[in-house]
Amino acid sequence: MRPLEETEAVLRSLRGVWDEEAVDELDHALQAAACAMADGADDELVLAAALHDVAHSPLLGASSAHDEEARRWLRPRFGDRVAWLAGAHVAAKQYLVATEPGYAAGLSETSVRSLAAQGGAHVDEGFTGHEWWPDAVRLRRYDDAAKDPEAPGATIAEVLDVAERVLAGRA
Repeated sequence: MRPLEETEAVLRSLRGVWDEEAVDELDHALQAAACAMADGADDELVLAAALHDVAHSPLLGASSAHDEEARRWLRPRFGDRVAWLAGAHVAAKQYLVATEPGYAAGLSETSVRSLAAQGGAHVDEGFTGHEWWPDAVRLRRYDDAAKDPEAPGATIAEVLDVAERVLAGRA
């Protein structure tokens, strides 16, 4: 299967998969992409926002940490930056909780629970020392905003158009 077909299948498989209480994983992905688009993010950041929780797909059968699994799945398909940004959304949450007063108060109950399981608030020098870390923080904010059942999302077709442009840029 080719990357665009795989991506479409994985996105569609997120319908009815619940991690958050307010939206399923497909709506979460499409809302995160829409937030990135509205913010003027480049295509790689938009794609990373859309696919940051790809490891929740039942098609992947992820058994490890979902951020690491997303990185592993995305890298061969869309390159290092998309993979790193998507995989860094947990480190970005840990960073924001540790450094931004009031940030933790805005987290969903699911994010609060997962933060504890992910090692809690802290600043990882491997994260803040990376050249793309500011964009990972942007992605985290899209992630946080993408949990509203009333919010509009991008379409799967729009995400696939972005993915196609990312692939074309790698060719």
